[in-house]
Amino acid sequence: MTNPRFQFSIHATDGKARTGDIVMQRGVIRTPAFMPVGTAATVKAVKPADVRAAGADIILGNTYHLMLRPGAERIARLGGLHDFMQWPRPILTDSGGYQVMSLSDLTTRSEDGVTFKSHLDGSRHTLSPERSIEIQRLLGSNIVMAFDELVPTTSTREVQAAAMERSMRWAKRSRDAFDAGSDHAASNAIFGIQQGALDQGLRKASADALIDIGFDGYAVGGLAVGEGQDAMFGCLDYAPDQLPVDRPRYLMGVGKPDDIVGAVERGIDMFDCVLPTRSGRTGQAFTRTGPINIRNAKFAEDRGPLDPGCACPACTSFSRAYLHHLVRAGEILGAMLMTEHNLWFYQTLMADLRTAIAAQTLSAFAKDFRAAYGSENREPRSR
Repeated sequence: MTNPRFQFSIHATDGKARTGDIVMQRGVIRTPAFMPVGTAATVKAVKPADVRAAGADIILGNTYHLMLRPGAERIARLGGLHDFMQWPRPILTDSGGYQVMSLSDLTTRSEDGVTFKSHLDGSRHTLSPERSIEIQRLLGSNIVMAFDELVPTTSTREVQAAAMERSMRWAKRSRDAFDAGSDHAASNAIFGIQQGALDQGLRKASADALIDIGFDGYAVGGLAVGEGQDAMFGCLDYAPDQLPVDRPRYLMGVGKPDDIVGAVERGIDMFDCVLPTRSGRTGQAFTRTGPINIRNAKFAEDRGPLDPGCACPACTSFSRAYLHHLVRAGEILGAMLMTEHNLWFYQTLMADLRTAIAAQTLSAFAKDFRAAYGSENREPRSR
């Protein structure tokens, strides 16, 4: 099954890692790619043009949050999500499946879907595979995600198996609903989501079911939910290999910079995470020598840039001392500059990974990255 409006090509490999392009009507997505999260039709604290200037080719929006506020139908009447938020390039929308777990206290699950109370006003809503796809269509999403059921990795194998099997039934219903909207399917793509927690057998059964249905790309779901990096990498040692080699592989909700490097080494092509934006708003900056908390008193008279060598507006124009002042004073500009820097850091990391894969030097790059990352906060050796 091929989609002429969604073309994925691999230009180079280095071990399991790949670099290539996803070509869509709204632009080319360079892989490995990191998608800034624009949950509520905005990448928080950063203007769309500045998100693009940082190097992002695609952003992520969220079905659950946008259906509640301002409403998918309203966004459709206003011209779709791209026009609404003034982001002309590709958008991927999360199906709302993650909220099935994260807001589990407010939800009731059945084979049909999930009924839940809005965290905003307590109103009741039902989200099914068909409704999730309809909402994503109304938003004008370019990459639509199948609706799935996510359960904690600490759940029993019985619970994990039941959730995975239901997710596969929902995947088929999502695919059917996507195909039923002919105009939507002609200009966009749909990804299936592999589930199965940390169980290799369940992951394989999930992958086989998704491949039988047929999707434009495949996500590895159910990770980065508290299992720890070692467990996540253990799963990624086999999970991507269970998915088609000629389709993009998307690791949902990841993650920290060293998580991303390790996942790319294991064959992942796409990522998203709130970490760079959320951290920026709370005063944490990512640097090549590790994350720093700009609130710390040691930066109060530091005239140096946030991250030497970074070309972002915060690093080329302002000192650590000024950013320290802005954040400590609660000034909005502090959140804006810190967030913009973090987006530049992530996009520069992705560009460096693409370059290393193309040059067949990924192993050396990853080794050097790990050696430097975190050194900002290491205790000096005693003499």
